Amino acid sequence: MRRKFLLLLETGLVLAGLMLGASAWKIHSALVQPLNIAQEELLEVPKGTTPTRTFYRLEADGVIKDAFWLRVYWRFNLPKQPLHSGEYRMLPGMTVEGLIDLWKRGEMVQYSVTLVEGWNFHQVRAALAKEEKLDHTLEGLSDTQVMDKLGHTGIFPEGRFFPDTYRFVRGMTDVELLKTAYDRLNDVLAKEWDQRAADVPYTDPYQALIMASLVEKETGVPQERGQIAGVFVRRMAIGMLLQTDPTVIYGLGDRYSGKLTRAHLKEPTPYNTYVIAGLPPTPIAMVGREAIHAALNPVAGNSLYFVARGDGSHVFSDDLDAHNNAVREYQLKRRADYRSSPAPAAASDTSDAPAPEGPAPIPAASPDTAPEALPQVPPQEPAPAPESEPQSAQ
Repeated sequence: MRRKFLLLLETGLVLAGLMLGASAWKIHSALVQPLNIAQEELLEVPKGTTPTRTFYRLEADGVIKDAFWLRVYWRFNLPKQPLHSGEYRMLPGMTVEGLIDLWKRGEMVQYSVTLVEGWNFHQVRAALAKEEKLDHTLEGLSDTQVMDKLGHTGIFPEGRFFPDTYRFVRGMTDVELLKTAYDRLNDVLAKEWDQRAADVPYTDPYQALIMASLVEKETGVPQERGQIAGVFVRRMAIGMLLQTDPTVIYGLGDRYSGKLTRAHLKEPTPYNTYVIAGLPPTPIAMVGREAIHAALNPVAGNSLYFVARGDGSHVFSDDLDAHNNAVREYQLKRRADYRSSPAPAAASDTSDAPAPEGPAPIPAASPDTAPEALPQVPPQEPAPAPESEPQSAQ
């Protein structure tokens, strides 16, 4: 009896060994098989998809065989390995084992979207909406509802996102990307605020962000940003109006068609710095680190005016007479290729007639002010107005 039992046990062990050997051979064969593709293909792995489901889908598509044995391999060898959602690049000649290595490394296909300095939030949303690989969750929502979804209820969105090139994988949501840009802006602003000049006139970082947006919209010439900020800070210090055209344009919203008139400069809006004193209530655009640094470290000097030369740079003047001469030289005798900044933009005009024809920028989005109150900037200390009425800073 004992001999019979040992014989059965020995036979069972042999059979088990043979089965294990056969299973190992089947798993090995399944892993080293080349993908059945003739050209590069992208494998999309939606959120929540399991490796088992993906193996069987590939088998149904004729890309691989033996999905069962691959499922067994994953279950016993990679039980805690997550399969990240996204797209994976499958190449001719790649084996299943090579594909699994991509999954293990999380080596998904990446895409990128660039948010540009000077864009408003309307343009940011439009750029994200064009990205087909993003998961769009913000369609039909107001700006206020977008901020609610980001977890920043009551925060006005303009200027709150950092311009940069952001990488993402298929299936990432537009909300996730905006959260990254929002956090990045806060991080940059905080670091620059800690390194600010001792005598800047801002009571909090948000005021500096507003000023940075004016600097960003006034010039794309890096070496001028600090000078532009210096002009604005000195104007605030003596009670002069900032008188910067981009704030007027922003306040006009969709009504701006690329031509600025004297009537526009006189129109009272919360953003018209030809009418209001001090800073506008919110930023008017996204700002880069350089503009934030300039706002917090304005260049010292005596200039109170600047006017665009027409090649993207500006002439700075200490007094009104010198400024008026520069206006006559560069604004009233404009050359055919005149431009006020390196990027194409329509030049402003202080008469009732429209400015010369030129490429118009994308219209600014009117602030969504109905659902929430705009942030208020503390009033500046009053100071005597200058003897002569200042003209436009540009």
